[in-house]
Order: sequence, then structure tokens, then C-alpha cells
Amino acid sequence: MKKSKFFLGVIVFCLLSLLALPQAMAVNAKFDLSKFSDMSDFDPSNPVIPTGDTIKIALVASFSGPAASVGPLYWAAALWAIQDINKRGGIVVDGKRKKIELIKADHQSKPAITKKVCERMILQEKVDFLIGTNGSNNMKIINQVANKYKVIAMDFIALSDELYDADNFTRYSFMTCFSTSQIGRAVAYYYGQIRKKETKFYVLCQDYLFGHSLADGFLKGMKEYYPSAKIVGEDYHKLFLTDFAPYLTKIKASGAEVIYTGDWIPDAANLVKQARQMGINLPFAHLFLDDPIFLTEIGIEKSKGLVKVSQFGQTNPTFKNDGYIRYVKAWNDQWKKWPAPYNTVRYKWPTGSTLGSVTQQVYWLLSVVERAGSTDPEKIIRVWEGDSYEMANGKIISMRACDHKAIQDLHIFEQVPPSEQKQSMNIPPYRWFDNCSFDGPVAVVPADKIMPWMDPKLERCK
Repeated sequence: MKKSKFFLGVIVFCLLSLLALPQAMAVNAKFDLSKFSDMSDFDPSNPVIPTGDTIKIALVASFSGPAASVGPLYWAAALWAIQDINKRGGIVVDGKRKKIELIKADHQSKPAITKKVCERMILQEKVDFLIGTNGSNNMKIINQVANKYKVIAMDFIALSDELYDADNFTRYSFMTCFSTSQIGRAVAYYYGQIRKKETKFYVLCQDYLFGHSLADGFLKGMKEYYPSAKIVGEDYHKLFLTDFAPYLTKIKASGAEVIYTGDWIPDAANLVKQARQMGINLPFAHLFLDDPIFLTEIGIEKSKGLVKVSQFGQTNPTFKNDGYIRYVKAWNDQWKKWPAPYNTVRYKWPTGSTLGSVTQQVYWLLSVVERAGSTDPEKIIRVWEGDSYEMANGKIISMRACDHKAIQDLHIFEQVPPSEQKQSMNIPPYRWFDNCSFDGPVAVVPADKIMPWMDPKLERCK
């Protein structure tokens, strides 16, 4: 009897381990590089808008206001995937082949506007899907509206775990991006279990749901993976802050060796610029400090040593087959001819946690729709819960059924000068950028070390 229980326990453990390791699993669907369309006419400023009966997707993001620069990034990423699928003929849903229409929905970074624009998208534009968005406070509203009207929402960039806890979970929303608990624990795992050098850390994040969630993930991760390290300071600043001097003065006096932050543009750029101006050349551990525009402004030396956690990484070198080279070059060969803002270096490469990952998350959504054969929310839910998908770069991501959170390996990149970038950038010109430090050495944080937080109060997960 004891032996039977022992072997049963071993079997259960093995099954759970397999569920926790998406990289080791056979996937349900994958990006087929051989079917990638000719995208030589792609122009994000001049989209090809399909006519007739279409599958409508509302991209809810900030296209104006203090974070106006991020909306176009999401737009270009989503439109790329949609135009590719449209060129292939669209998707058969409910017995009819349809093309996909992407519609801008500007929330101006304001939750009140988010509610109004989402309801307009559903009630007037008759969209089938809501996707977004920058700001967990705005994503919370999107999910509430999606739940009210029973429309599928996809969260591709709002990272707070609380969005899918017992109080906020809705079966109509899916989190296809990484989450704050994963990010924080991944950085802690990297410093405590892989790098094993720095021991003093300062936490500086934005003072709202996302910032506190991201800090909490890191602090818990440090207790788990690096208990001997010391947190020498912890602060939270208001969104869209222009003067970081008071916080940076405290950091300078703290003896910190690493600054951990989740700040996004424009705060991210202002934070690093002002730190360097004050002579603070410490590494930042981050997820949004990879914008080449501001990295170029501070230069190669001052952007060197930044440590980035990415949801669209891979082991070095980046390019392992001709299909992926063709996919990336199809974008990279064109960006300079697009009108502003798409002709800036921010749009040079369709890789990374924003352009790279958001594009592939939209491909995942469209794959789910294709396999469901319908835009019916119930059919979408049945396919997406427990689904797995292999992205264009070979990364595998899976959807946890009970709370709709993505499970995935994460990658930690150290940013190095152009002369050292060839270890990751293995095709001509063998560097990502000429005038700033960028991706070099990479470390893999396995999915089973950073499983997204699961709310024990959520009945579906018990």
C-alpha cells in the first residue's frame, strides 16, 4: 500500500512538472514561418482596411496624452500580424472566410475614458475583441467592460497579477503577457542563482497598482532566491514624474549596487537620464528601459550594464533559421521609409517585449480564433484555456486554464556596447544599434521557477 502511494505521488509530481514547463511540451499550434506573407507593402501609417463582413478587433491604448508614444508601438505590432493573416486570406469563422479589421481606441491613459471608449467599441463599432493595454488601471476597466458585454479581451501588456485575482477575474479575459510576480521573481532568480555578485538593491517603482505589484514580486523573489541580499531602500513615485532628483539622492546615499524598477516611457527615460546626469552609473534591473531613442541620447557607456527581463527572448544567438531571418528582415528592411513616428529607431527591430511579443501575442489570438472556427466567446474560451503556442522565434507559451495567465520561460539580457552585441545579433550588421548598448549575454529563467501567482481564493483554481 505504501509503495502504491509512493508511485502514485511520483506520477502526480511528474504530471504537474510537465504542466509547469511549457518549453518541454508539444504545442497545440505554432507560427508557421513557411506561410509568412510578402509584407513589402506594409505601412503602419497607411493600413489596408478590409471591407465587408470582418472580424473586428479594438486596440485600446494611449494614442494621445502623456503616454502617447506607446499606442503607435502597439498599433504597428498588431497591424503587422493582422495584415499578414489577411494576406493569407483571413480566417474561416462560423462557415465564412473573413478578414480582420483593427480599430484604434484611444484611452488617453485615463480609466474613465477607457470605459467610454470600450463601450463605444462594443455597442457602436460591434467589435469582437478588445485588446490592450498600457496601465493595469486601464486594463482593469477593459476587463470589466468585457465581462459586462461578454466580449473576449486580451491583455498583452498590463502586467499586474491582481487583474486576474478572485476579485477581478473574468473568464472573458486572457493574460497573454508576463506578470509582475514572474518578472520580479525572474530578476531575483537571476541575481541570486545565476549572477551571484551584487548584494544591495534599491526598489523604485511607480505609485499605482502595477508599480506596487512589480515591487512585491521582486521582494518576494529575493526572499525566495536571494535571502542573503539586502534591500537598502524602497520608494514609489507618481506617474509621469519629471523630477527624480529627490529619489536619486536617496539612492546615491543608500549604497545600492542595483536599482530595480518597472518604470515605463516616459518615466523610464527620465529616470535613467537624470540618474546619469547626477553621476549615478548603477545598473538598472528593468523591463522597459530598452527604448533605443533614449538609450542613444545617453550613449553607449551610460547605457552599458542595464539588465533587462524580456518576455520575447531566446538563447543566443537570436537567429537560428532562415525563416526567422526572413521574418525579421521583412520588417527591418522597411522601417526607414515609413512616416513618423514609425521611421525612428524605436521601430528598427520587430523583437523585444513590446514589438516582438505583442505581435506574436496577436498571432496567438488569431490562431485561437482560427482553431475555434468562430468568434463566439464560449468557443474561444474552450480553445484558449490550456492552450499552447510556439512563437516565430521558437519561444513557447501556454495558457493556464484556471486563471487565464500565461506560463513561459523568461530571458534576462545584459546590455553591452555594439562591438559585443554579435553574441546575440548574429546576422549583418552584427549589432542591434550603433550608438547605444543593447542585448548581449542572455540567461534563461525556467518557467517552473517563476510560475505566475495564483490567487488561492479563486474558486476555479482550487
